[in-house]
Amino acid sequence: MSTKAIICGLSGPDLSPQERAFFKDIDPFGYILFARNVESPGQVLRLTDALREAAGRSDLPILIDQEGGRVQRLRKPAFQEAPPAGAIGDLARQDRDAGRRAAYLHALVIGAQLFVLGITVGCAPCLDLRIPGASTAIGDRSYGDAPGLGAELGAAAIEGFGTAGIVPVIKHLPGHGRALVDSHHDLPRLDQPLDLLRRTDFPPFRGCSAGAWGMTAHLVLTAVDPDRPVTQSPKAIENIIRGDIGFDGLLMTDDLSMQALSGTMGERARLSMQAGCDLILHCNGDLEEMRQAAAETPTLSEKARERLSATPVQTIRPEVDSAEAAAELSDLLERIL
Repeated sequence: MSTKAIICGLSGPDLSPQERAFFKDIDPFGYILFARNVESPGQVLRLTDALREAAGRSDLPILIDQEGGRVQRLRKPAFQEAPPAGAIGDLARQDRDAGRRAAYLHALVIGAQLFVLGITVGCAPCLDLRIPGASTAIGDRSYGDAPGLGAELGAAAIEGFGTAGIVPVIKHLPGHGRALVDSHHDLPRLDQPLDLLRRTDFPPFRGCSAGAWGMTAHLVLTAVDPDRPVTQSPKAIENIIRGDIGFDGLLMTDDLSMQALSGTMGERARLSMQAGCDLILHCNGDLEEMRQAAAETPTLSEKARERLSATPVQTIRPEVDSAEAAAELSDLLERIL
């Protein structure tokens, strides 16, 4: 069976019979978990095992947003939580070396928890700048407003995830930090000149263009393509993400069910793939929407398979002392309290 270039969400903590039949029919590339899918460590592990058994692939990618702070699907008391990336940035502005070490440990601790649950891809780090006056959609998810620092801390986080056996996903290419509205609800338009974005928003991604997968931003760069959001813009993907930034990794859309995009799910999927995305991401678990999206999604391309081979999903758990790493991270972050 040929694998569809789609990552699917699930409706609840267990696979429903309808989902099982649908997923068997389309063979999606992977899955993404949300809070509605997690109850306890044992339940999550049973779910990820069931997904791999149904797919017949030990290296099946299973993703989650576990950035720390506001965006983490695994929550107390059943799971370990992490501080936001903004705290790492605050430390780095006081002590650059300590900040880089903290970014590495932060990702390592998050990643180690994911791996034991059967989750192999972490949708982090968030490399968007934190811009005063912009939408709060990013906020302290960002390392801060300094492009060079964002690149350094992002690179350290990518290394930390890799040590834990997790594939990181840099987001949101080519930069969501200036958006005045939240793309979950509206389509942002960035009217800044391209030379400004090249000096500020793009460098964190440029500095982290190797060793990770990438996720697009649902926003319009009017200097590049005033008519289409980046996710569906061949110009933005070829000229900016692949060209200017130099990202040649596996590229997925942000969630197609977000309100920034218009049209049917099928149209959203088709336009995104035609624009140059390797994968589409559909998160909300709505089976009918997934049917529409999958119907317009091709199988995984040979180029996407090449990109996947450069950052494969690990199947053997690394030996990581996450408790020691967590203690060191806590000690470092106490410096900013």
